[in-house]
Amino acid sequence: MKIFETRSAPNPRRVRMFMAEKGLLDKAEFVQIDIEKGENLSPEFVARNPMKKVPVMELDDGTCIAETMAICRYFEEAYPDTPTLLGDTPIDKALVEQWLRWLEFYFFMPTGMCFQHTTGYFKDRMNPIKAWGEECGQTVEKFMHFLDKHLEGKDYICCDCFTAADINAFTTLAFARVVNIRIKPEQANLQAWFERIKARPSAQA
Repeated sequence: MKIFETRSAPNPRRVRMFMAEKGLLDKAEFVQIDIEKGENLSPEFVARNPMKKVPVMELDDGTCIAETMAICRYFEEAYPDTPTLLGDTPIDKALVEQWLRWLEFYFFMPTGMCFQHTTGYFKDRMNPIKAWGEECGQTVEKFMHFLDKHLEGKDYICCDCFTAADINAFTTLAFARVVNIRIKPEQANLQAWFERIKARPSAQA
């Protein structure tokens, strides 16, 4: 199989880290797409993902699967003997899903919008609105405050173990540095958690 990605982008990093935790990085060939140059807009790429986003997984039979968590779900289901990252029990699966939704809506998406609307990275193909980007940045900082409080006395975000929620939060927080959003000195719980996840081998994938 092939995974079309942009190595520096946060969504592909989420997939690589997920695969690394499961020991599956050798199952795919990673093909780099230069989104700054617009390679994701080419007819060949659009045929794989009409949404024109990375990453996209192409299976050996030609089936293409886009969207980060859809790709992760494939690996969770296709390789059941690997470490579980989306929950074992019904309640754990529900809690992981809850956190994935919260992280997507209140952390990852606003971080992405802050990046797109304040840096001008995609100004050749969108209309950046700086005020909206700045508002999104404030949303990110509010969520970081919430996450810091939630992590008090906890090693991981949910289920008392490492899950995809930790991957998504970690990669989002790491990416937020490009818009100068960082953990504040008083957010000791968040900082300790970040360092804990950063020390995992998968964080270097």
